[in-house]
Amino acid sequence: MQTCKTLPPPALDARLAAAAAYVRHGGVAADIGCDHGKLAVSLVLGGQCKKVIASDLRPAPLEHARALAALHGCGRAVECRLGAGLSVLRPGEAQDIVIAGVSGITICEILDAAEADFFTAQPELRLVLVPASKHAALRLWLARHGFLLLHETPVCAAKRYYTVMHAAFTGAARTPTPLECAVGLAAHGPHAAGYLLRAAGDLEKQALGADGDEKSRLLALAADVRKEAQTCKKASL
Repeated sequence: MQTCKTLPPPALDARLAAAAAYVRHGGVAADIGCDHGKLAVSLVLGGQCKKVIASDLRPAPLEHARALAALHGCGRAVECRLGAGLSVLRPGEAQDIVIAGVSGITICEILDAAEADFFTAQPELRLVLVPASKHAALRLWLARHGFLLLHETPVCAAKRYYTVMHAAFTGAARTPTPLECAVGLAAHGPHAAGYLLRAAGDLEKQALGADGDEKSRLLALAADVRKEAQTCKKASL
């Protein structure tokens, strides 16, 4: 493995740092939609991964990632691939797949576009998902399509709240409750209360444009999420 003796690993924001923490040591990871390549380079330089497959749909960001890897002396361990979603991977190539920086809906579309046996053929595969928005929609899709949420890490980055999801495919599809979709496994940690209050606020904004039963449903759900946030606040005291 090539390493750089003079440059420190690229700094990761709270989202990417939490994503990196879910990547298992010693294997191969894939960073789908790698953008600048900071996560891929950091995983290699830190000795966490022996190889990272960094992909992007756009040539320009991929060139930036390639240049960053070369700058840090780890160009051989960071393999850059141009392509859409999981089409850049063969089953078994990576043990951990990170998808960050796009909406939850886009993540659903990326996963849905994979070959039929992509996940069933890889029981040890783990997903690390960092949705920029539509978190509840992503949780709903995962559950309905046989993915199990293993853990979540709510974080605050650039004064906004996000959650980083760790998931695996089990094939056991189910329909979660609305509260499960809204909260997931994010009701823990120092940023949980802030994250849940933001989720409740989003539901209340949706209710402003709704009528009748739908408005009542959204407001009731927002109230339940706020209760979860208050519980997290008390637990952190």
